[in-house]
Amino acid sequence: MRKIILNLAVSLDGYIEGPNGEYDWCFTDQDYGMSDFFKKIDAVFFGRKSYEMSLGVENADNSWMPPVTTYVFSNSLQTVKSDAILVSGDLKTAVERIKGEPGKDIWLFGGAELTASLLRENLVDEFMLSIHPILLGSGKLLFGNLPNRVQLKLADTKTYDSGLVTLTYVLKE
Repeated sequence: MRKIILNLAVSLDGYIEGPNGEYDWCFTDQDYGMSDFFKKIDAVFFGRKSYEMSLGVENADNSWMPPVTTYVFSNSLQTVKSDAILVSGDLKTAVERIKGEPGKDIWLFGGAELTASLLRENLVDEFMLSIHPILLGSGKLLFGNLPNRVQLKLADTKTYDSGLVTLTYVLKE
């Protein structure tokens, strides 16, 4: 069965966006393991807000991301671009169906609301958090409204000379 992997940049104080939605604090000076990560996935999950944000920042060749199947989770959107699949209604049933399909793992790109919904249903399998050495002080928290504790086990760490640290966790059994 395919895994859902949350892979995000996060500030040391737990924010995925600054107070004005900015993400200019994210390091882009090197690969930070993304080339290897892209080899493991063939699909990406977006919530509505993250999907709409991605439409505004796409460059012409979209070279930062490999070709993947894009799933957009929204109960308010009626349409998405022709190269994306709109998912609405029963989240758990839809995600379990997608996880059961043949393919590589799935990148949970965002956002915070979709992540919280998937966590409530115990559907996230792995957490790859790239901790940036910055304190934003405010903004959008990654894990703001979890109803229950989620026990995790450290699976891997990677450190970079920039001060960025990538921590990979799996669910504790």
